[in-house]
Amino acid sequence: MSTKTDTPHDPGPETGARQSGDAGGDLGAAGSQLSTAPKEEISFPSLGPVGWARWFWRQLTSMRVALLLLFLLSIGAIPGSLIPQTSIDPVKVDSFKADHPALSGIYDKLGMFHVYSSVWFSAIYLLLFISLIGCIVPRTWQFVGQLRGRPPGAPSRLTRLPAYTTWRTDADPDAVLGAARRLLKKRRFRADLSGTAVAAEKGYLREVGNLVFHLALIVLLVAFAVGSLWKSEGGKLTTEGDGFANNLTQYDDFKSGPFFDTDTMEPFGFTLDKFDATYERTGPERGTPRTFRANVTYYTGADGKEHKTSIEVNEPLDIAGSKVYLLNHGYAPEVSVKDGRGKVVYDGAVPFLTQDPKNFTSTGVVKVPGAQTKDGKRNQLGFQGFFVPTFGGKGSGSMFSQFPALDYPVLTLTAYHGDLGLDSGLPQSVYQLDQKNLKQYSAKGKKLAKMMLPGETMKLPDGDGSITFKGVKTWASFKITHQPGNGLALAGAVAVLLGLAGSLFIQRRRVWVRAVRGADGVTVVEIAGLGRSESARLPEEIADLAVALAPDAPAAADPEHPSAGPDPEVPAQPTDSAEPADPSEGARA
Repeated sequence: MSTKTDTPHDPGPETGARQSGDAGGDLGAAGSQLSTAPKEEISFPSLGPVGWARWFWRQLTSMRVALLLLFLLSIGAIPGSLIPQTSIDPVKVDSFKADHPALSGIYDKLGMFHVYSSVWFSAIYLLLFISLIGCIVPRTWQFVGQLRGRPPGAPSRLTRLPAYTTWRTDADPDAVLGAARRLLKKRRFRADLSGTAVAAEKGYLREVGNLVFHLALIVLLVAFAVGSLWKSEGGKLTTEGDGFANNLTQYDDFKSGPFFDTDTMEPFGFTLDKFDATYERTGPERGTPRTFRANVTYYTGADGKEHKTSIEVNEPLDIAGSKVYLLNHGYAPEVSVKDGRGKVVYDGAVPFLTQDPKNFTSTGVVKVPGAQTKDGKRNQLGFQGFFVPTFGGKGSGSMFSQFPALDYPVLTLTAYHGDLGLDSGLPQSVYQLDQKNLKQYSAKGKKLAKMMLPGETMKLPDGDGSITFKGVKTWASFKITHQPGNGLALAGAVAVLLGLAGSLFIQRRRVWVRAVRGADGVTVVEIAGLGRSESARLPEEIADLAVALAPDAPAAADPEHPSAGPDPEVPAQPTDSAEPADPSEGARA
C-alpha cells in the first residue's frame, strides 16, 4: 500500500501557474476553507461616508485588530498595578502626589490615578467588545451553515491532495464505497456518498473551540463591567467584643460602583470575639508572625442564626454574596477617664495605629468632650499616647517595643485640656489630636506625661480628673467586598482555557474514498485527505483507514507477478497522476 505526503519544493513559474489553476478547477469545493475565518479581500472603499464606514467596520471586526486591542488592554492595565489608584488607596495617592509633584500633574492629565475608569481605557475596552462581537457573529452563522451542509464532493484528482494512497481490488465499487462509509461513520466522521466517492469530514470541535474562546473573552469583558459597575467595598476596624452590621453607617470607609444601590445591601453582621496572634520567639526569625486568626460570630438576615468561625489571611468569610477579608491588626489600650467631679466620662478601648509593623510600637489619642471641672465648668480633655506591647526602653526614658506580643505593655500619655474643636462642624480624624485650642497640663513646672503599666493611674492637676490604664485589647481591620461578576469571570476563564485547548489540539480534516472500476474490470480504490494545517497525523490516519478498509477491498494480484498474490499493505501506485502532492492546493484557514 503506497502512501505519500507533500514535500516542500519551489515550483517554477509555469508549474506554479498550472498548480494554481488545478487548485481552483480540480479541488473545487473540497479546497474551500476548513474554518470560518473571514477571507482576506483587498478592496478600496469608495470616497464617501458609507464607504469609509464600511471600511472602518471591516477593519474593526478583523481578528488582527481584536488581538491588537486585547494587547493594548493588557498594556493599559500595567499602570493600574504600578501606580497608586484612588479607588484602592487614596492615602497612597496623596502621598505619591506630595513626593512627586511634577510627575503627578502629568499622571492626573493622563488619568493614571484612576486607570480603569479613564476615558482611554474605557475606549479600548468598548472597542474590543464591539470588535469581538462583530467578528464572532458572522463566523458563528457561517459555522452553523457548514454543520447543516454536506461535506464537499471529491476533487477530480485526489493525487493533488497532501495525503493520498491507492490500490487495485477485485471487490465491487459499490461494496467498497458502502464499507468505506460505514468505516468513516464508525470513526465519527460526517460521511456522505456522492457519485463514485464517499466524502467525509471531522474535527468540527476545533472551530467550536475557536468560537468558544472568543465568546469567553466577551464573557470576561462583561464580568469586568459588571464587577466595576455593581461592586461595593468598605473597611471596618473592630475591637475585641465589638461588632459590625452591613449598613452604610457602620463602615469606616466605603466606595461602590455607579449602579450599586445601598438600599439593597444584604443584612448580615459579625462580632470579633477574640484575635489570636503568635510569633516566633527564638532564633534568627524571632518576631516573625506564625498565626493571625480572627475568631468571629456571624449571622445572615435580620433574624439569622449565629454561627462561629475564624477569618485568616487569604481565608475570607463568604457571607450573603460578600467576602470579609482580614487585613491588619493592632492593639487598643483600655482606659477609664474621670473628670473633676469624679464622674466616669469615658471607659473603653481606644485603637492605636501601628507605627512599627515589626514590633507594633503604636500611637493614638483619647478624646473626652464631655468632661467638666470640679465646679461644673466645661473642660474637654485630650490625651496623646504611645503604646508598646513589649517595653524595651527601661532606664532610658524612651518608648520602643522589642517584641510584637503583649509581654510587657506600657502606655505613655500626655494630657491636654481646652477645646477639642469637635463643635466646629469640620470632620476630624479619630487618630489625631487637634492641639490648636488645647493647652498641655503642667505639674511642678514640667509638662505632664507619664509611663503607665496596666492598672496604674495618672492624676490631672488642679483636681481636673484622672485617667487609668486598665488593660489591652486587640483590634482587627476587615475589608468587606461585594463583587457580583466573580462567578461570571471564573466561568469565562474556564471557557477560555477549554476553547483554546480545542482550537489548538483538534485538527479539522476532510477525507475522500473513491472506487471506480477500470477498463480491465479491476476496481481502483483511492483515499485522500486534506487538513486545515499540515500535520503528521493526517497521512497516518489515511494509512490507518486504508488498512481498516483492506478486508472489504483486498488488493488484487499483480498481473506481472501472479505468484506474489495480493498484498493489502502495498497497493498499486496511482494511475491518474504520478505528480507529488502540492501543499499549496490544500485549504489554508
